[in-house]
Amino acid sequence: MTLRIEIVPGGPPASAQAREVLRDLIDRGELLPGERLPTVRALAADAALAPNTVARAYRELEQAGYLEGRGRAGTFVVDEPPPATDDAAVALADAADRYLVRAKQLGFDATAATHAVEAATRRAER
Repeated sequence: MTLRIEIVPGGPPASAQAREVLRDLIDRGELLPGERLPTVRALAADAALAPNTVARAYRELEQAGYLEGRGRAGTFVVDEPPPATDDAAVALADAADRYLVRAKQLGFDATAATHAVEAATRRAER
């Protein structure tokens, strides 16, 4: 399995960006419950990251309840991801952070990203 993880230079730390990409893939159902993830070394090589960066992302996702390490068998998506946070403001801020990272990946700055959200808001209010 090859996962695409693009790191935005000048953005949040690479391990945080990798963690968010993986969590987003799980949340969207692109990584399914019980699915085995690539080894730390394989994902690091594919994403041009240091193995410690990927290991940290995996470890943080294990602590958050998204992944399960099974020793030599590998790292797997848990059967039941954790429920959405009760704190909607934290969830919204997290989504905004991920949106800005993605906008940078697409070559847009924060001002352009904000204008896109404002335009979407106007369309949704019609």
